[in-house]
Amino acid sequence: MLKLSINGKSHQVDVEPEMPLLWVLRDQLGMTGTKFGCGIAQCGACTVHVNGEPMRSCSYPVSAAVGSQVLTIEGLSKDGTHPVQMAWKALDVPQCGYCQSGQILAAAALLRKKPKPTDADIDDAMTNICRCGTYQRIRAAIHLAAKTGKGVGSVIHMVSDAGDVVEQPTAQA
Repeated sequence: MLKLSINGKSHQVDVEPEMPLLWVLRDQLGMTGTKFGCGIAQCGACTVHVNGEPMRSCSYPVSAAVGSQVLTIEGLSKDGTHPVQMAWKALDVPQCGYCQSGQILAAAALLRKKPKPTDADIDDAMTNICRCGTYQRIRAAIHLAAKTGKGVGSVIHMVSDAGDVVEQPTAQA
């Protein structure tokens, strides 16, 4: 039996120690917010936090998580009010949404380390792949969550200098 701390709760699982953390989360504990993408730690859809650091759970053995604090998308906030989640919603970041839990957790880790990131900081930290190509909206949402004043979203949103989302008027036909 392996004892894990996930989202602040203790869990015991009877699995092989080399089983990837991703499969323990999804198949053993029913936490399906963390997604399987590539299986080789390249795409980032499986990103979780281990002791506050972003980790690709598809290649991280569950035994390595014993004694660590694991955070999944389900534990980031109970009601979706984490600043990154709020910015994601405000700027309509997701298109298909598949990679977004990993993107959000990577962004949250970045903002914990660098509360006011530059574009270069974002580019360096956000190595997750988005097949829909929402990278500009991801960057804007990170700036919005950080309140850098650089957040800009889709064509229907803009962000004030104070970091508040303001609806743009729509053209009348």
